[in-house]
Amino acid sequence: MIPAPHTYSEWVNVLEIFKSKSNDSEVLVAMHKGTVEWQSGVAERFSKRLIDSVNYRMNAASDKFQKDMSRAYGSENAIVQALLALRKEMSFLAQVINLPALPEKERQHYLQLVIEQANTMQKSLEDSAKKDRSGKLASIVRNHKVNSI
Repeated sequence: MIPAPHTYSEWVNVLEIFKSKSNDSEVLVAMHKGTVEWQSGVAERFSKRLIDSVNYRMNAASDKFQKDMSRAYGSENAIVQALLALRKEMSFLAQVINLPALPEKERQHYLQLVIEQANTMQKSLEDSAKKDRSGKLASIVRNHKVNSI
């Protein structure tokens, strides 16, 4: 069981576990039970560390998706699985960034950044799928949206 973080150094440790993807369910619980002393200096460092960690995971998810799609070779099932994995990760990141320890204004702002990224990914996928003349890929992308978070 990962203890809930309350100091900046404890948050750094939890965010490192989060980045390593070693125990997502426990990390999420610990992060949501944690607190942050929202004062000048700590708030900025904490915010930067949190955003950097989420961006790291987002980039890793995007890279994994690209790799999965390159291996799909037109297999509908493989494409659907890649889309669902990306959606699951984006949904998880939205849960992570929506921390009760954050002031409401920051929490909403950070959550909106994750949602906007998911929307951008979905739009890019839909635009790319338009190149498929059969329309099958576009249908798959529309029916398995990565921004349904």
